[in-house]
Amino acid sequence: MKRKTMAAILGVTILASMGTGAYAATKLQEIKAYLNPDIKVTVDGTPVQLRDAKGNVVVPITYNDANYIPAKAIADALGVAVDYDAASRTVIFGNKTEGTAISVGFKDMYHTKDPDLTVYKGKDYKEVYYNNGTGNRSASFMLYPKKQHQTLQLQIAAIGQDLEELVIQDADKNIVLKEVPVIKVEDGLTTVEVNIAGVNTLYVYASAKKDGAVFVPLTTSQYK
Repeated sequence: MKRKTMAAILGVTILASMGTGAYAATKLQEIKAYLNPDIKVTVDGTPVQLRDAKGNVVVPITYNDANYIPAKAIADALGVAVDYDAASRTVIFGNKTEGTAISVGFKDMYHTKDPDLTVYKGKDYKEVYYNNGTGNRSASFMLYPKKQHQTLQLQIAAIGQDLEELVIQDADKNIVLKEVPVIKVEDGLTTVEVNIAGVNTLYVYASAKKDGAVFVPLTTSQYK
């Protein structure tokens, strides 16, 4: 379903959750509203149960002849990422204008800042996943978008030997989100784009060959 249908699916106004500090803002006005469990939601004709980030059932609110539903609940139902920028008090649906590098919080034994390994075709990427293990092997690592992003743009290159069977998987649901049969050495740095709306944890793995290395620049691969 296209993201733009989100604006028209219910014809409701959507509330976003805010940090506790926001309630001190002078523009907030106290209102009297009602929880309305009679409001039902369907997506493409299928009834859905709206839930918050903790899995609790969400009940819509009726106020002044309009129905209000938390942004997180409706975004999850539509498969669209949502985030709240407290600094600008902006609710962000879908891709963010500026990406977030996957280097933030990245941990793996092949994570390196060694300048002898972070340079690819003359450019220094500063931080990379550089798997140069021995023999035929599985090259893998975890990512944690934490349901805050719509898209993963993963850059990857095969060095020395072609890289086979690249798979990006929703680790919590055990669902394959993207498969690339082969990343060839001559392809250079390849960008693989994946829809990760609603995904908390990603498992990325591929088959690396003996005498081959896997190069993933962590500073230019990003969530959006």
